[in-house]
Amino acid sequence: MNDRPPARRLRVAAPPAPRRGHLPFGESPGTPDRIEVTSRFLERGGRPWIPITGEIHYSRIPRERWDEVLGHARAGGLDSVATYVFWAAHEPEPGRFDWTGNLDLRAFIELAAAHGLDVIVRIGPWGHGEYRSGGFPDWLLERRLKTRTDDPEYLALVRPLYAQIIARLEGLGHADGGPVIGAQVDNELYDQPGHLATLRTIAEEHGLRVPIWTATGWGGAQVPDTLLPLYSAYSEGFWEDETTEWPAFAPFHFRYSEVRDDLSVGADLREALDGIVVDASAIPQADDELPFATCELGGGMHVAYHRRPLVSAEDVANLALAKIGSGSAWQGYYMYAGGTQRTGPQGTEQESHATGYPNDVPRLTYDFHAPVGEHGQIRAHHHYLRRQHLWLREEGHRVAAMAADVGGGSADPDELRWAVRSDGSSGYLFLTTYQPPKRPLAAQPGVQITVRFDDAEVTVPTRPVDLPAGHSLVWPLRYPLTEDLELRSATAQLLTRISDDAGDIVVLAAAEAIPVELVLGDGTTLDLPAEPGPDCLITLPGVRLLVLDEQSANRLYKLDLAGRDRLVLADAPVYAEDGDLVVQSETDRASIAVLPAPAATETAGGELSAATEHGLWRRWDLALHGGGPVPVQVEQLTAAGPAPEPRRGGSMDRLSAPTDYANAATVHIDVPDFEGADRALLRLAWTGDAGRAFIGDRFVSDHFWHGRVWDIDLTAHRDAVREHGVRLELLPWSRATGVWVDPSVRGVEDGVEVASATLVRVAKARIGFEGARP
Repeated sequence: MNDRPPARRLRVAAPPAPRRGHLPFGESPGTPDRIEVTSRFLERGGRPWIPITGEIHYSRIPRERWDEVLGHARAGGLDSVATYVFWAAHEPEPGRFDWTGNLDLRAFIELAAAHGLDVIVRIGPWGHGEYRSGGFPDWLLERRLKTRTDDPEYLALVRPLYAQIIARLEGLGHADGGPVIGAQVDNELYDQPGHLATLRTIAEEHGLRVPIWTATGWGGAQVPDTLLPLYSAYSEGFWEDETTEWPAFAPFHFRYSEVRDDLSVGADLREALDGIVVDASAIPQADDELPFATCELGGGMHVAYHRRPLVSAEDVANLALAKIGSGSAWQGYYMYAGGTQRTGPQGTEQESHATGYPNDVPRLTYDFHAPVGEHGQIRAHHHYLRRQHLWLREEGHRVAAMAADVGGGSADPDELRWAVRSDGSSGYLFLTTYQPPKRPLAAQPGVQITVRFDDAEVTVPTRPVDLPAGHSLVWPLRYPLTEDLELRSATAQLLTRISDDAGDIVVLAAAEAIPVELVLGDGTTLDLPAEPGPDCLITLPGVRLLVLDEQSANRLYKLDLAGRDRLVLADAPVYAEDGDLVVQSETDRASIAVLPAPAATETAGGELSAATEHGLWRRWDLALHGGGPVPVQVEQLTAAGPAPEPRRGGSMDRLSAPTDYANAATVHIDVPDFEGADRALLRLAWTGDAGRAFIGDRFVSDHFWHGRVWDIDLTAHRDAVREHGVRLELLPWSRATGVWVDPSVRGVEDGVEVASATLVRVAKARIGFEGARP
């Protein structure tokens, strides 16, 4: 019996030249930093380009926190952000517009530009985003117009909205040297291509000039030729029914495929509100005239009352990498930073059964378990995604021009999934054994792939290796280290390049449990001088290779410090601002190493140790002021009564969130003073059904329990917290209600339990640097 896996071979060829000039996007020849959209990829300044975009809603984040959120976004490797302009927030009454405070769209865009980020403005008029009525003002709905159509009465109200938005963008367009590179009209509109085209026309009539015009294309949407369709990919969906164990669409997104569309995203709204049902077997195939672009790769997942997904950091990162392996030419994440639902004259403005939606979502929290949380929490996928973004920022001009060829992989969990992106002479090999724990994939023994290019054949590894379950890998093939030296293959991920006074350094990352093999173009296999890590350096003619271990790779940043790009290894979240390093930590200590090594000149918010030298790195220990966790005593004042009787409602008769808290367990928490902290969060480890938090009589937070901690931001309420403490109202979990939670947490006992409460004091320090090491 032969147990050897079948030979895995793939012939790749140079892709055809992209078609140009056939799309109504882009900028005229001679435009500085010209953006062009071809049939296969986007170009910028004459080079192929993969935009990396994260959704951040300025109107759901306190204005004083915009700066740090955008700083973390840039440090996470984004080059652009997208944001909804919610009509209801800006025109709460007919003709009365508000662009003040955290509604100051122009100020947000200018601040994004200061962080080196471009902006895509999602101008609506309908936006969704779990905003009540898609962000339509109540007064608009009361007029009973034919909204989201070319109805003249409706368009007569859209025009002043667009005029107001576009006035805020004056001088900020890309052609004027500004950051606004794109605009999206409406959102998830499936059967009105003429109306979508009209919206672009109206925006242009009011003076908006951007190189990229988009519309959401998923769900089989009919998108006019004047808009670029963008796609989505989620690993879970709160919009599914509580009887759905894992959405049928989800496994597909962990495979390599040129199919771009997902008919299930937003299907509940499409069917319940618009009456549109799409044949699931009619998924459109790849369009050779348009690049594969995304705007909603799931950066996490929201929860609804009836269904509460538990999307992990690993889910997010592996799905994103699968899309690159499938040919994505634009990585766009929804959400990249969470926020808080707005509150208006009629109360909080989330979608709900009471407003005709299929889903009841929390009244306040819109955390989305994003890489940057509702209150600035930095999650693991911020780090995992940054590794991909470092690579794309360095190599995106080559990767964008590479075609995707699927070598193997299907729905069969026992089959190796692999693909190659190639320009015909070099490329990247993608391998995955990852799928969420609900339906894991098998490990793959004896993995070895042969890729035949136009002029050579590469087999990697030179000896088969066992690929453990739960991994996604991307390995370089025939990567040019210098003009004269090639890395023929590597079983390590390319991260980035940096230069110091001694020349170039190429940084790679080892994968846990997979031996590192580096083979040069002449067949020489390199010996590692040490285990992968910050000191594993190989010197070659004209270049050095730095091979990091996986833990170090997850701590690696590339930031503009003291006038040049530098690598930073940090065990706390960091970002760059005006050449300084900003450190934010939930503990009172952090370790920082920088390459090329500068001199530290001053520190605010902490004390910096004397520098120590570690090979190429200069290292400091930082003691931050006001940081660190403090356990808090929990006093349960009343026991919970019986759970409220389940109710159903909304347009799809799903379980409704309870509104009766009469039998809730009431918990009082006295919180220690947090003076000196940059931010203070009350972190609760608890089990139950639904909870509300009050400071005095002020409703400050809510939570549908789904297996994660509940963070309550106390920062703005210090005096009130000192006077009143925090009061929690917690409804008991009852398995009989039928709410769907992840299998990993499904065994919780009925009732309410607060296992622990912690005051998380977030500290911030700023380190100034000057020059390089002498």
